[in-house]
Formats: sequence, C-alpha cells, structure tokens
Amino acid sequence: MNFLRWCFRLAVLGALGAAWVLAGVYLYLSPNLPNVETLRDVRLQTPMRVYSADGALIGQFGEQKRNPLEYGEIPQQFVNALLSAEDDGFFEHRGIDIGGLLRAVSELLITGEKGSGGSTLTMQVARNYFLSLERTFFRKFNEILLAIEIERRLSKQEIFELYVNRIFLGHRAYGFEAASQVYYGKSIGELTLAQHAMLAGVPKSPSTKNPLSGPEDAKARRNWILGRMLALEYIDDSAYQQAIATPVTATRHGAAISLDARYAAEMARRQMLQRYGLKAYTEGYSVYTTIRGPLQKVANESIVAGLRTYDSRHGYRGAEANWLDPERAPEIALPLDDWTQNLNDLPSLLGLEAAIVFAVDESGAQIAFANGQRDKLPWEGGLEKVRPYISENRRGNTFAGSEELLKVGDVIRVEQSPEGLWSLAQIPDAQAALVSLDPMDGSIISLVGGIGYEVSKFNRATQAQRQPGSNFKPFLYAAALSVGRTAATVVNDAPIVIEDRSLEGVWRPENDSGKFFGPTRLRWALTKSRNLVSIRLLQDIGIETFIDYATQLGFDTSAFAADLSLALGTHAMTPLDVATAYAILANGGYRVEPYLITRIDNLVGDTVFEASPALVCDNCEANGNEEGSATESDELSMEQILGEASGDAPSSTSHAERVMDERINFIIDSILKDVIKRGTGRKALALGRGDIAGKTGTTNGPMDAWFSGYNSSVVTSTWVGFDEYTPLGNREFGGTAALPIWIEFMRVALDGTPEREKNQPEGISYVRIDPETGAMAPSSQRSAIFEFFRKENLPESSPEGFDSNGKDTENLIQDIF
Repeated sequence: MNFLRWCFRLAVLGALGAAWVLAGVYLYLSPNLPNVETLRDVRLQTPMRVYSADGALIGQFGEQKRNPLEYGEIPQQFVNALLSAEDDGFFEHRGIDIGGLLRAVSELLITGEKGSGGSTLTMQVARNYFLSLERTFFRKFNEILLAIEIERRLSKQEIFELYVNRIFLGHRAYGFEAASQVYYGKSIGELTLAQHAMLAGVPKSPSTKNPLSGPEDAKARRNWILGRMLALEYIDDSAYQQAIATPVTATRHGAAISLDARYAAEMARRQMLQRYGLKAYTEGYSVYTTIRGPLQKVANESIVAGLRTYDSRHGYRGAEANWLDPERAPEIALPLDDWTQNLNDLPSLLGLEAAIVFAVDESGAQIAFANGQRDKLPWEGGLEKVRPYISENRRGNTFAGSEELLKVGDVIRVEQSPEGLWSLAQIPDAQAALVSLDPMDGSIISLVGGIGYEVSKFNRATQAQRQPGSNFKPFLYAAALSVGRTAATVVNDAPIVIEDRSLEGVWRPENDSGKFFGPTRLRWALTKSRNLVSIRLLQDIGIETFIDYATQLGFDTSAFAADLSLALGTHAMTPLDVATAYAILANGGYRVEPYLITRIDNLVGDTVFEASPALVCDNCEANGNEEGSATESDELSMEQILGEASGDAPSSTSHAERVMDERINFIIDSILKDVIKRGTGRKALALGRGDIAGKTGTTNGPMDAWFSGYNSSVVTSTWVGFDEYTPLGNREFGGTAALPIWIEFMRVALDGTPEREKNQPEGISYVRIDPETGAMAPSSQRSAIFEFFRKENLPESSPEGFDSNGKDTENLIQDIF
C-alpha cells in the first residue's frame, strides 16, 4: 500500500513537473508567436493572367501557379479524399490530435525513425504559413500552439481553404486547383474519384512522388487513400474497385491558353512589369487587352499561309538533320525506337509533324513518328513534284527518284491532308509580321510578331527595325501637297545621278521595273510607285521641309538621314510604327497612339487601371477645339496610353490631334485607292470593295516586302523578310509576298461591314485636266480627266474655254462640299 501511495505521489509530482515545464515553454514561446489574425488577410501568390478583348486567355505569368478556391467551390469528394489522406478527424478535433501525436512519438521511440507525424491539417496550416520546415522540438511546439490559436480564431472551413490553397504540390503548383490544371488540364471540380485521390496523395512527397515525377509511387499512395475512403465509408466497394483499376492519366499541362496571341501577351507582360514591378507576377492581376480573338486567329493563319506559299516558290532546302550513325552498316537493324523517342524533343510546329525516314526505295520513303506510328511518303504524285532550292532566285529540276531526295536517318517535316495522307513539308526560313489597328483610337486589334512564338520569341511587329521602302511614299506626297504641289503636278521620270557624300559617292537610283516613263503626274507616280519621281519630288520641296512635315505627323525623325534616299523609305521603322502612320490616312488626318491594355483588375475583381486613349473626333473643331487637338487637361502621355505608367488613368476623354490637313488627307486617300484599282496593289481587288486603300513597299535586294492598307475602320500593315537581311528573291515584291497576307486577313476583318466612303471636305475642287500636262483642260479636249485640288492650288488654265478671270465657262470645275 505504501508502495502504491508512493508511486501515485511520484506520478502526480511528475505530471506537475511536466505541466510546469510545458507552462514555462509556453511562457517562453508565446510572446514570439505570430498574430493568427493575419491569416484572414493573407495574400496568396497568384499569377497574372492576360486576356483578349473577348475574354480568351492569351497568357499566364508567374513562377508559382496558383488558383485560389473558396470552400464552397471544393468538391465534397475531394474533401473526403484529403481528409482520408491527411486528417480524418479534422472536423472533430480542436487543432491537435492527441492520439496521433502519441502514436507518432511511440513510433519514433520504437523504430528510431519518423513515422506518421501526427500533424493535423490545422498544424500543417500553421507550418505552411508561419513556420520553417526544420525538425526541432521548439518548432513542433510552436506548431501545436499556433494550431490551437488558429482553431480559436477561424472556422473549420476557413482553415481548410488555407490548406487547400497554399500547399506546394510539385511542378511549381501551389494549391490543389493549380495542381489539377498542371496534372490534368482541368478544374478540380471536373476530376474523377481516382484523380481526386491521386491529388490528395501528393502532399506527402510533392517533388518526387507526384503523378509525373513518380507515377508508380503516386499510384500506390492513391490506392492507399482509396482504401481509407472505403474504410471510412466515403465510397462503396464498386467505386473503390473501379478507381484502383484506373491507370495514371496525368500529363504535363501549361496554362489553359485558349487563343494564340503570345506576342501580344508578352507585350502586356512587359508593360505590367514596368507598372507594378515583380508584384505583377504574384498579385493575381487580370489584364484585358484590345486583341480581338477571332481576328487574331485569322492573323496567325494568314502569316503561316503566306510564308508557306512564299517558301513553296523557292524549293526544298533539305532535311532538318540526319541521325544515322555513319559507322552503322545499312544491313544492321536501325535503332528506330531510339529515333522515335528523340522525336519527342521536336514538337509539332505550324501544324507540321516531325518524322524520321527509316527506309527509302523507288516507291517512296517509309517514315516513323514520335508515337511509334509508321507511314509512307509515296513517290508518285508526291515526292516526284518536289524541286530543290538552289538560291533565292532559282529552283532546281525535280529529283530523279526518292533515293536522291531523301536518305535513311533524315529528320523531316510532314503535313497531313484532310484525307489522312502525308506529304513532305518544311518550316519556312522567312519571317513575317502583321499589325492591325482601329484607326479611331489606336487599339491593337491583332498582332503577330513572327511565323510562330515557338519558333522565335523575337517580336518583329514591335522590335524589328526594317526599311519600309515605298510604303513610306504617301507621307512624302502629303508633304508635297502641303507646300502647294498637287496630284496633277508633273515630274519627270528620268534617270538621275546624284553625287552625295552621305550616300557614299555616286547614286544611280532606278524604278523597280528598270524603265523610265518621262513626265508623270504625281497621282500616277504614287499609284505606280515610281522611284525617280519620288526622289525628284523630295529634291524639289527640300529635305528639311519633308523632315519637318514627318515630325508633325508623329514620326521620330531624330535619326532620319538628311539625304534624298528618304524618298525611297530608307529610314528603318517597325511594322507598328508604319501601321500607326497609316492610321492617320485612314481616320482623316488624326494622330492616334497604339495601345494594348484596356483594363487591369486586381485579385478581387476591382478595376485598378482603365485606359483612356485619345479618340478621333470629327466635330471637335465645331466644338471649339481648334484643329481637333486635345486640350491641355485632356492630354494623355504615351506611357498612360500604352498602360506603362503607375498612376491612375485620367477619367476625362481626350481627343486625338489633327496632324494632316483633311483636304490633303482626302487627296492622298483617293490616290491610294487608285493603287488598289490600277496600281501595285491590284490583287486586293479580290476583296470586291471600293473603300480600301493601300500601298506596297519593296526595298533593294529585295530585302523587305510590305503592304499597308485600310478602310475607315481597320488599318493593317504586313511585312515579310529574313532576319539575316538576306534577299527574298528578284521576283518577290510587296505585291507578291506581303499583300497576299494582308488580303487574307482583311477578307475576314471587313466581312459583313458596310462600305464607307470618306466625306469630301470643304475647300476641294474637282477639275478637268490634261492628263499629259496637268493643266486645266478646255471643254473641247476629249482626253481630259478629273482631278481633286485644294481650292488655293488650282492648276493653271489655257485660254481656250475660260473667261478673263480664269473661270470655267462650261462647268469644268466642280466644287465639292
């Protein structure tokens, strides 16, 4: 009895001692515990998402992939799976599981190794949000104290949300919704029972035993969780048997990009980084752009089709590589499995699949794909039509046979017809860009910076400085009209030799055709893109006059070379620069600035930025805003328009500044319509519209091919060339290489829109002239044609048919208001 009493007293004293120790530890640690209330305001690192104007996801940026969920959005089946895996008593305990802790301690004492751990979901929340992962007594005790405090402050649902949204689950995925997207490409609400159990098992070892890095271990963990769900009666035996029989279906998924506009998305990313710094990647911003989804898709397709058409005119350049070991005898079996495995490193590009040639005979070539599939490229009707590339100006004759064209081990590209037949193809070497704007406010409708972002991330639409060639001529002619020249002014199209040090000696420019056509009216010279007329015109009005006018239009003229080569568009600029300039021609003479970001929303959906671009306003002058320019209070900086400034956008509407006289604009527009009707842009007549205008451009070499054109609602510039500045071929021009891309895009962009002719402004006269001299024609001249003039620049008249005041006695002048 005395012994029992002694043992009891010893136990009490031990318990009291332990209590005092625990109390002391608590008093020591509690002042350093973080404030649990901060969990209510915790901000999860959520990536930035970029959308088109119609809500399609075009980009996602952020190191940590996270998609926060509220408790009500979490499927009950997944809740059950997670509870079975981590803490089946979560909704009953108060933050700690005494039985689990004692079990973990006993396992450690008996085996010397860490076993089940004994951590509840609440304790894991405490660790994930506040503590390090070091395995020490004090950290574990802090974890317990924090778990108790968290349970006092937050509801079970709030705690569960915090766990589900924070935990790391491999492959840069944080939170289960992000993991669901990474491993299955679906929202967690769309997953099966087997997939829910698979995800619930990832927290145990997220880096090595997730369904991608360790599929067998992950499957074993999944099946154990399914067994727990069965034991806890969350599922029945039928569901259990079906789920454990399900194979591992996880594959790597990126962000669910629904529209290929990656060049534009990258532009938005850079602007967001300038605006918010690194927080742009973590604060969950939603960025809405001006990109119109359906037209962006057409722009992508037009670029690819145009470049492949160009490429087909220049011949087959050969296989991408040859993987045959030169020491391997032909009779030895080929390592086909190794080859097809290596093809996995060559993804499909532009819809062209990579394939390996493993046999060639007179009937064609046998090919294999990354998935092990085999097929044939027939000689008859297929390979027999292929012609080799010799140079940019020449193709060779067709090959003598399959063995001459292809070799065993060749890595090639093939495309499949709608009938399922494969044919030889290749990825074009040439590049292209397309920029389309709304000329009334500068919003970027579509933008493509190259043949494919996966081929090259360099954005040629905004970064490639290329000579625009004759694409630049309309602005020279507008400058000439501004100093009194007219569309009927005659300039001699004849050889010219210029000695100019800035042009490195003697310069003998020529027309593209190599011919000279004598005295030529400016309308016809621009319609036919006569180089010699343009040079003489610049010489006539003066280089400084033209540079001043170009500055007025908004061109950056700081680097313009002050020589006559300016007449031929030798100053390099980007396709976006060119499209912005053509917007002036399209909208009646106003300068609008291109912009991409329309709105930025934060994580909770509040709008933190909204663009307020300067708008074209036809009646601004009538309202007292002289020349249609913006008032001082309405002006927007370039940074604000492009979405690069950090301040809030102004709420007032600003008006675009008029930079070109409306009558000059009207006359240049009428000439550029003639370019389509009877000039270098005649192929665009295929669109069957009378309201389109535009201009081709081709530079020496030719190195660059352009077409820029518009109507009143859309302006689009297209460019084709090589990144290495090598020639396109002596039969390639703006009208052959760039114009077809423009046509295919504008065919859709203008579809269903009514034709809109420009209003004829006040102060324009429509006069009969002699087409040879540009002078006002008498009534008796049958060959006379009509031409537009500003009233103050009417042509000289001959005596016949006019009175002493020079007035047309037979209504040969029509005033247009």
